Amino acid sequence: MATNRKKSISKTVYIVDGSRTPFLKARGKTGPFAAADLAVQAGQPLMMRQNFKADAFDEVIMGCVMPSADEANIARVIALRLGCGENVPAWTVQRNCASGMQALDCAAMNIASGRSDLILTGGVECMSRAPVLLNNTMVNWLGDFARAKTPIAKIKALSKLRGPHLKPIIGLIRGLTDPVVGLNMGQTAEILAHKFNISRHEMDTFSAESHQRLAAAQDNGYMDEVETIYDTNGKFYASDDGLRRDSDAAGLGKLKPVFDSKFGKVTAGNAAQITDGAALLILASEKAVKDHNLTVIGKIVDSHWAGLDPSQMGLGPAHAMAPILTRNKLAIKDIDYWEINEAFAVQVLSCLEAWKDVEYCKTQLGLAQALGEIPRDRLNVDGGGVSIGHPVGASGARIVLHLLKVLKRNNAKLGMASLCIGGGQGGAMLIETATEQ
Repeated sequence: MATNRKKSISKTVYIVDGSRTPFLKARGKTGPFAAADLAVQAGQPLMMRQNFKADAFDEVIMGCVMPSADEANIARVIALRLGCGENVPAWTVQRNCASGMQALDCAAMNIASGRSDLILTGGVECMSRAPVLLNNTMVNWLGDFARAKTPIAKIKALSKLRGPHLKPIIGLIRGLTDPVVGLNMGQTAEILAHKFNISRHEMDTFSAESHQRLAAAQDNGYMDEVETIYDTNGKFYASDDGLRRDSDAAGLGKLKPVFDSKFGKVTAGNAAQITDGAALLILASEKAVKDHNLTVIGKIVDSHWAGLDPSQMGLGPAHAMAPILTRNKLAIKDIDYWEINEAFAVQVLSCLEAWKDVEYCKTQLGLAQALGEIPRDRLNVDGGGVSIGHPVGASGARIVLHLLKVLKRNNAKLGMASLCIGGGQGGAMLIETATEQ
């Protein structure tokens, strides 16, 4: 619901620089990099460009949803591996799909409050290495087996082992299912397709365009925040590899629905790809900019977090962006470019429809009238999650970083980045270009 409260960020917070890895599509087995490896490879070239050492950071804040067992508080692992030193504290945040943006927001708040001046922040996710867990029956059996001290006791425990004990819990599938409403994210997308009467063809057309826009961006050199990374076998990865250059609506229309086989519209082709990747940014106060003689690329102006019905979580961006416009006295025309994370094609299309709907804006957003229509030629101009991929912990940082790139190359000023969040939330951030202090 819209609000007239003050801006969330009370002082100037600068974005100094940023970089990310290519987003690598999961292909049915563990990917070539652990999550911390991805973040370190994104961070190393970023740090090499700076005129200060890594131990100058006041803290490191990273978003991550499902770090591995060896990456507890992954921000600390990343900080130490990047050479920040043992005296630089680090902490990890988790807000599902917006974890990377939450990390930026936490960093911005700490800088605005005067608690910190220079922060390394961002997000990372290795979805291909999402945990596969033992079920409770198996965990309890293992406990009984461990307590069995004699050979006879162990044989007796072994005799109780059954097939169902071995049924794994797939962490990725369970994590993408809301435990309150009992729906996975794809099912919530199907609800929105019905609610706003969005056709399968519209979804597939949007998705094909996402691929076409990413292809054009790569060909034109617009993805220069992407750093080439190398695995332990010497293979290199230089670009987002989920791109399908031959994608078109006709071809996508042949894919079968995933979440509702009889009546559904959401397919693997019009949903975000399961992906591995990392995106890191450096945020600084005015003092840090002066002390380290930093060149800045932008400013974080405002942010907002909203809640809504978990069964319609895809509408989160509509709920999170509206209050930012209201309290900054902005209209759609005042925002030069937009990034709405493409969790699903229908989810983005539904947000656009919600803002055009007078009744929705009045009853759900607390507005007197409809906000209007976001121009498609100003939204996700270089593709999005459908083509680039959506490593859930990293996407929030990626869209902010890339939006700054879009603003700069088009000599534009204001941008809005937003994501839907599993569990029924939305996050948004208003950013502004800045070429000097």
